Amino acid sequence: MFHSPNVDHIDSLEWFRRTFLYRRKNLAKKLQNPRLEKITFKTLRHWKATMEYHRTKDILHVMNVLGHKNIKNTLVYAHLVDIKDDEYVCKTAKGVDDAEALIESGFEYVTDIGDVKLFRKKK
Repeated sequence: MFHSPNVDHIDSLEWFRRTFLYRRKNLAKKLQNPRLEKITFKTLRHWKATMEYHRTKDILHVMNVLGHKNIKNTLVYAHLVDIKDDEYVCKTAKGVDDAEALIESGFEYVTDIGDVKLFRKKK
């Protein structure tokens, strides 16, 4: 998978750096997307932290994942996510089995519209 130079002559971190740059350049060329060449390990770290905060809404969890000792360093990520509490996925159920399946997968009952029951779950 990786193009492996002689690791005895090159520090392993340098080898990973070169491999990353090589793969990133090839992918950008193959996909004809030069923006991919701007992605760095720091970019990936920021993305992971932002996605963890978006998923958990728990800044202390993100602090732990990143290994930060000071919450101020982690609070940067809390401002990167625009969490909309009013966004839902909506589903309908025509029978008891459908309604039961939706409830078991985290949906909540909202109302009836004719002979259909409406359910929702936050995105």
